[in-house]
Amino acid sequence: QVQLVESGGGLVQPGGSLRVSCAASGSAFSINAMGWYRQAPGKQRELVARISSGGSRNYAASVKGRFTISRDNAKNTVYLQMNSLKPEDTAVYYCNIWPIDVLRYDNWGQGTQVTVSS
Repeated sequence: QVQLVESGGGLVQPGGSLRVSCAASGSAFSINAMGWYRQAPGKQRELVARISSGGSRNYAASVKGRFTISRDNAKNTVYLQMNSLKPEDTAVYYCNIWPIDVLRYDNWGQGTQVTVSS
């Protein structure tokens, strides 16, 4: 199984920016589409952005225009640049392969907490 380690979260004021990173183990990283997911307190985990092995990107409507997903296959790392952050972006952010059933898939990293608050 792929092992995933997320980092880079923190506390940021509304309107601020943050970049989170995810280091993945395994030689198959470059052939997998990857996604960033988030889970806010009391809410279901949701996909916010995904990137194909070739670099095609898709975003959830709630983050489109503010978040940018990217990947570095040489480093087995995927990034999420988050700009114009809002309080409703507060959540634990996870990366993983895509597609997966977020309700049933059980191989997750520890996630990284992002808190947007003044």
